[in-house]
Amino acid sequence: MEEKKRIARRVAKELKDGYLVNLGIGLPTLVANYIPENVKIFFQSENGILGMGPEPIPGMENKDLTNAGSGFVTALPGAMVFDSAFSFGLIRGKHLDVTVLGGLQVDQKGRLANWMIPGKMIPGMGGAMDLVTGAKRVIVAMTHTAKGKPKIVKECILPLTSIRKVDLIVTELAVIEPTENGLLLKEIYKGTSVEEVLSLTEAELIILDEIKTFE
Repeated sequence: MEEKKRIARRVAKELKDGYLVNLGIGLPTLVANYIPENVKIFFQSENGILGMGPEPIPGMENKDLTNAGSGFVTALPGAMVFDSAFSFGLIRGKHLDVTVLGGLQVDQKGRLANWMIPGKMIPGMGGAMDLVTGAKRVIVAMTHTAKGKPKIVKECILPLTSIRKVDLIVTELAVIEPTENGLLLKEIYKGTSVEEVLSLTEAELIILDEIKTFE
């Protein structure tokens, strides 16, 4: 769990005051817990909420207030609810500043696969395709490996969510930016090393002489 909190803390630093932001289900929802008090973010959930707040305290859950993953949420003062047509109008109309999504794989070209594993039952496609295509900026928040296998790979073997290149990848070990020249290693976790990141990454990374650290 600590690894996921670390990822969420780092992603939260990418969000600016006044942004309209969609958080994907799972790990990305933790990002809302690390927004500084002096920063106001308008969180949108594609099932029809703008002004979504954090998880309610136990006993105060409202079955009519959930995020896209069916987790209980709260609504901040001034929040609004709407139907799917309006919600996807926000997304497809390119009104979202940022979407933060989980990932199964990201490849050398910065393309994301996050919506299905062939042969496994899935509840539905969800809005990932629309979000990757429609948001102005796409941040992938995911663990660096799954069962010891790299998730940042040369080529995705899982179905792509979109052919669009994502804008940033944040894992518990590194911050990586897909560029026209390849995947640029921008930051590493304070407790790790470039060598460790490389050993757990299948795709090739561009390594600068000086690399920042994050906590």
